[in-house]
Amino acid sequence: MLKFEDFKKMDIRIATIVEAEKVSGADKLLKLIVDLGEEKRQLIAGIALQYEAQDVIGKQVPVLCNLEPAKIRGVESNGMVLCATAPDPVLLSPLKKVPAGSKIR
Repeated sequence: MLKFEDFKKMDIRIATIVEAEKVSGADKLLKLIVDLGEEKRQLIAGIALQYEAQDVIGKQVPVLCNLEPAKIRGVESNGMVLCATAPDPVLLSPLKKVPAGSKIR
């Protein structure tokens, strides 16, 4: 079981996807540039089989911001887009538009 104190350590915010493109040589990966209000970040998301790059631009999604950076297929990812699995990844989005960088609590 995750303790509430551990949950509070996670920095989850709403980001707006401003750029998206397929990762070269990877069928499942999209490279995303997301706007978190005060900064833009590059993320790698395994959603390319479900979503075309041009279709996710402008979408608002939850992002785990304080995840340790990782290199995926040689491309740096600075966070993680949170998705539902049903069984394939499904992007989550707020019911109405919120400012980029809004915290999820």
